[in-house]
Amino acid sequence: MASLEVFKEAKSKGEQEGCTRDGSVDLHGRPALRERTGRWFAGVVILLNQGLATLAFFGVGVNLVLFLTRVLQQDNAGAANSVSKWTGTVYIFSLVGAFLSDSYWGRYKTCAIFQLIFVIGLALLSLATQISLLKPRGCGRGTSPCKPHSSWEIGLFYLSIYMVALGNGGYQPNIATFGADQFDQEDPKEGRSKVSFFSYFYLALNLGSLFSNTILGYFEDEGMWALGFWASTASAFAALLLFLGGTKSYRHFRPTGNPLSRFAQVLVAALNKWREKIPPGEHNLYEAGADHGSDHTANGGARKMLHTQGFKAAFLTSRDSEQLKQNAYNPWRLCPISQVEEVKCILRLLPIWLCTIIYSVVFTQMASLFVEQGDAMNTNVSSFRIPPASMSSFDILSVAFFIFLYRRVVDPLVRRVRKKGSLTELQRMGIGLIIAVAAMLSAGIVECYRLKYAKKDCRHCQGSSSLSIFWQVPQYALIGASEVFMYVGQLEFFNAQAPDGLKSFGSALCMTSISLGNYVSSFLVSIVMKISTVDNMPGWIPGNLNKGHLDRFYFLLAGLTAVDLVIYIACARWYTSMKLEGNHGENNEEAGYGV
Repeated sequence: MASLEVFKEAKSKGEQEGCTRDGSVDLHGRPALRERTGRWFAGVVILLNQGLATLAFFGVGVNLVLFLTRVLQQDNAGAANSVSKWTGTVYIFSLVGAFLSDSYWGRYKTCAIFQLIFVIGLALLSLATQISLLKPRGCGRGTSPCKPHSSWEIGLFYLSIYMVALGNGGYQPNIATFGADQFDQEDPKEGRSKVSFFSYFYLALNLGSLFSNTILGYFEDEGMWALGFWASTASAFAALLLFLGGTKSYRHFRPTGNPLSRFAQVLVAALNKWREKIPPGEHNLYEAGADHGSDHTANGGARKMLHTQGFKAAFLTSRDSEQLKQNAYNPWRLCPISQVEEVKCILRLLPIWLCTIIYSVVFTQMASLFVEQGDAMNTNVSSFRIPPASMSSFDILSVAFFIFLYRRVVDPLVRRVRKKGSLTELQRMGIGLIIAVAAMLSAGIVECYRLKYAKKDCRHCQGSSSLSIFWQVPQYALIGASEVFMYVGQLEFFNAQAPDGLKSFGSALCMTSISLGNYVSSFLVSIVMKISTVDNMPGWIPGNLNKGHLDRFYFLLAGLTAVDLVIYIACARWYTSMKLEGNHGENNEEAGYGV
């Protein structure tokens, strides 16, 4: 507690000397000076870092499904499932990174360590591909098969790509939150910049992947896998150097300790008092003080959460009062109101988070079934072959266009028409779900026409349909438009609605939504194949797509997303936003998060 009091005293003095008011500190733990740290200088460094790291990640991920089918000889359904599981694991690791960041290491140290793991994993993948996987020379283009691989070669491949998953997964949720940390929420101008940062962050993510989806995608499609992987390694290494180069300019927040024990304490204390009747008001509720409190909610003492209803874990019984008088405070029986409110904030987020998983099932089709669908279409323009994975560049261009359209046209127009101002994050996420339904319907219709012009009995189904691959453009563009509303809104929403000490966890919720979406996608593919292959039928997603019904799978996803939209609307109406009191006495009640 003494150290906390010293920090608060320094912070109070610092505010008079031009320091931030949100509790952020500099590299040495002193209150951050507004003019020397953070803001757009640090923000741009982080955006560039994100762009380079994303280029590196998608240099592996965007064509991984083709690498598995062409180099490791997996079938279409098996490769799609492998990619879904790998991508899902990437985002599961985001929880590991968020936990270490919020609890012990802080965001800067966590980002640096996981980026180093990311670089090592990419280098190992590049070496394994160049030395042992691409044999005989020239294999991997889809026309000449590679030789069977030994168990240790397969093991080395999976070790490297899951190191890439660990590095990128642990880094991603923290870099988004660390970038937002560079803007003082308590300053009106910097607060607006913080909201803009999330849009630019997602734009940097997509622009970073543009090079991967076009140039690297072309080289990899032509069988130059080692070159593509080494380019990704170089990009990740440059991103790490850039990140470390901006060290002195960053703002930091102190880690707040293990959140799991705090959550468990609230749940146990509430169960112990579930029969207690709490009288109206807050007269018998416990708030940590100088004698018995802890600094776990402090986060620099930045902002206080305004109280909502229901505090059994914080209810002071006569037994609790006696224990406090005897300095025998038991955190498993009595918790401060602020600790209870922290748990309630996270629990209120969970229904919204669950509703985003089906959307992620739709989103993940771009890296798997969209690529396989495009590979079976006419990919030639004159004598040039378009790599199927490069079609996701239309998704990226759509993201860039709709971010500009929303920020410059739609948002100002909505502000003029609506008395309540801009669309809330929850409203934008709902719009994203609607557009996702349209994207799946578009993909299903395109597949119907692809089958109409396909050769049914092809041996190698690459380019077996005369329908041009450019008919995929609408489904990619619609996915991109939905991302601007869903994922940008999600980043803003979970960052704003997570307690100050769990901001990385809030960003990790976005990542784990994508993770579970990949696992659900893999599960759906497995179930669909099991059901649709009865009586020796080829199934909806066979090795020869021309004998299957991929269109039915897309229409199934459209129907599931429509059902999810209805449930989401109900959850969004039920949601109660977290309310904060800033250091300057204002609160965010007027922001509104309803639909």
